[in-house]
Amino acid sequence: MLFFKKYKSEIPVSRDLKILLVIGGLYALATLLSNTFVNIFLWKKSGEYLDIATYNLSIYIVQPIAFSLAGKLAKKVDRALILRAGVIVLSFFYILVLLFGDKATTYPYLLGGLLGFGYGFYWLSFNVLTFEITEPETRDIFNGMLGTFQSFGGMTGPLFAGYIISKLNNFTGYTVIFLISFLLFAVAVFFSFYLQKRRAEGKFMFREVLLERKRNKNWNQILLAHIAQGLREGLFIFIVAIWVYLATGSEFALGVYNLLFSFCSLICYFLASRLIKNQHRKRMILISGSFLYMAVLILVVQTNYMMLLIYGVIVGLSYPLFNVPFVSLTYDIIGKSYKAKELRIEYIIVRELYINIGRIAAILIFIAGVIMFKPTLIILILILSLGGGNFIAAFLIRKTVT
Repeated sequence: MLFFKKYKSEIPVSRDLKILLVIGGLYALATLLSNTFVNIFLWKKSGEYLDIATYNLSIYIVQPIAFSLAGKLAKKVDRALILRAGVIVLSFFYILVLLFGDKATTYPYLLGGLLGFGYGFYWLSFNVLTFEITEPETRDIFNGMLGTFQSFGGMTGPLFAGYIISKLNNFTGYTVIFLISFLLFAVAVFFSFYLQKRRAEGKFMFREVLLERKRNKNWNQILLAHIAQGLREGLFIFIVAIWVYLATGSEFALGVYNLLFSFCSLICYFLASRLIKNQHRKRMILISGSFLYMAVLILVVQTNYMMLLIYGVIVGLSYPLFNVPFVSLTYDIIGKSYKAKELRIEYIIVRELYINIGRIAAILIFIAGVIMFKPTLIILILILSLGGGNFIAAFLIRKTVT
């Protein structure tokens, strides 16, 4: 792979690292091809914010449960088996959406729960493998490479999907896109067979790692930062896509938005992987977190599609500069925590639990707000308040020591 030659003198590029990046890229392309449009698909069937919120809430409730179950299994079986199981469940999700068709909004809990289960198994194994394959000095580069591949998928996937859906009869277009995602997941499963077998041993000690936050200030602060990050993600992961669609009435326009967003992310992920050094992480997290919150003001006052595109550009440039050092800092804190080597799976699970606490809280607040108040008003209030999650996270990690 020619792309890795630039890094040859900087990091030892192992076979497993390459395979893991390929799997991550295929996963990103498959999900970005379809997931952007699942919310729109459900919206067009019901037109209710509550249905979309319920679907996303189910994802984030089931995901940490699946994480814990996958973590227990990872103490007994090869991590690649868990990754395959997650990808297979995700593949089945798209087939199920197509089979339900017009009745899809009747089963938001089932669809969301199925997706959350697949996410839990996939991300548990992927995160643990990332922790094992990378070292402190290689994590920024690995996360930058992965982000670059994800951004490329974000550029090509939604635009292609939006074009296909807009050109074909709506349901036919969705059928084609969901089937392509299914095939990409199948290829990811194929590559997973080439990963070196890795198996953890020992007892599953979730409670001990959870209580570690009382003894370890670094661990406590990074967990609180993940809650703050989750507060923004829980709301923004679906509300922005719906707003772009409402502003344009076109899946293709949503694809163009994602193209622009992902193109900016592609550039910054590449730069982040090359330029961000350990000593600059916290400063970069603060700067990018500030820009992510300032972008919220554009989203609030937006009156047309062009302003939404400007918002997409700012977030696309800022999020990689937040995410790369934030993820690397998290892994470094875990690496220096109590029994990190033996309990790495439990640390990954607790981290996932905390970010989902933030996501679930955001969606529950949204559901309560939509029931009690006018949706257009409460959405603006929540965007302004919860949209500062990354900015708050930057302050929470200031005093961590790595």
